[in-house]
Amino acid sequence: MASEISHQHQLHVYIFPVTAQGHMIPMINIAKLFAARGVKTTIISTPLNAITLAKTIDQDRLSGLDINIQTIPFPAVEVGLPEGIESVNQLTSPDMIPKFFLAVTMLQQPFEKLLEKYRPDFVVADMFLPWTTEAAAKFGIPRLIFHGINIFSQCVAESLRIHKPFESITNDKESFLVPELPDKIEMTKSQVPEHLIASGSLFSTVMETIRESEQKSYGVLVNSFCELEPAYADHYKNAMGIRAWQIGPLSLGNVAKEKESSIEEHNVLKWLDCKKPNSVIYVSFGSMSKLPNDQLTEIATGLEESGSPFIWVVRKSMTDTDENYLPEGFEERMEGKGLIIREWAPQVLILDHPAVGGFMTHCGWNSILEGITAGVPMITWPMFAEQFYNEKFVTQVLKIGSQIGAEEWQDWVETENVSVKKEKISKAVTHLMSEDGEENKEMRKRVAELSEKAKRAVREDGSSYLQFTALIEELKMQLSRF
Repeated sequence: MASEISHQHQLHVYIFPVTAQGHMIPMINIAKLFAARGVKTTIISTPLNAITLAKTIDQDRLSGLDINIQTIPFPAVEVGLPEGIESVNQLTSPDMIPKFFLAVTMLQQPFEKLLEKYRPDFVVADMFLPWTTEAAAKFGIPRLIFHGINIFSQCVAESLRIHKPFESITNDKESFLVPELPDKIEMTKSQVPEHLIASGSLFSTVMETIRESEQKSYGVLVNSFCELEPAYADHYKNAMGIRAWQIGPLSLGNVAKEKESSIEEHNVLKWLDCKKPNSVIYVSFGSMSKLPNDQLTEIATGLEESGSPFIWVVRKSMTDTDENYLPEGFEERMEGKGLIIREWAPQVLILDHPAVGGFMTHCGWNSILEGITAGVPMITWPMFAEQFYNEKFVTQVLKIGSQIGAEEWQDWVETENVSVKKEKISKAVTHLMSEDGEENKEMRKRVAELSEKAKRAVREDGSSYLQFTALIEELKMQLSRF
């Protein structure tokens, strides 16, 4: 009888992303994955973010997917933030960070009211919403976590947290070995996130709360695939005792939608059509990295000196009021040679274009996985969060990229530092885009093979597809017991 009930009942999932672009995009793709498998899907969002989501969700509903949005007011004014601030990407100063996290914790009560009223069968919530584990448990609802990063980086972070190998290091530039990992991973103290070194800080407290909620959760969804980091999937399970389902690359489910919505708005693809295969370097540092004018000038000069055709997505510092942030005459000199896009670009489509042969990236996990999926080797320029871990994964484990020479972990809200000079930028671009050299050929071969494995993983007989199927079946069985 229980089995019969489980077949009749349509599973219902709440998807609850934190309001940050790099977290929302993959979680919306997770929502679409569930809906495409017949699971009733509700995305929890704030009013202004819901407006942005509505267009794409409305298109999915018209195509027959059972997917909806439920809003919770964001208490910006109550915590001392300006009215209308509902996203991490809108924060402009360090003093806004604790206020934003306070506002996020205040979402717990209205979220619990939704759980009580609608009783979804399970919840998938962002790592930065650790209280959702406790909230869901009050109603006997399992909570799955989405971290937004790969398994490798979680393993590195856990090793550093437990063993603290950096504590005995007196020189910030001296290398040390990250203990008890499947590969020999070397870092310097200056690359370790600040919250691991400065215990008792706001972010170290947040991360400890996240870790505790993870231990009590049902498990973790990961935007990765088995063939990319098999040794670390095993290590994660054995060392941390937490179950994980690798269901990526999530961006592969969104390529058609991006093409549909972007191709008329951007002439970037037509520009790329005129370039030779593998000749263009794509430069983008994600949605949250705001570089000071002096650093933008170094990038511009380095790109010009490299002589390589480029597409550069420029996001300037919010606090730098000088509008002349590119060298005089730069855009005129680069006409036809380089394309500058301000603020937003259809990244998945750009990387997938045959003319793009390299990617200079801040090492955010979404960007790295999109680069791997497109089969494009990388120049790594990490800045904050887990990005230095990701750099090690790209350069030391996968060996599909080269380091530009960024040495210091930085504050993600604003930085005034010029961390990489034009000489290093020009040299890195020239080296990566050169068709000569056995090292480059091997790197391109490796990333091309990983690209094929990524695409196979999401097919019906692929590893990610099968893991996602197994998760849904397990949740159905779980429901049938009640």
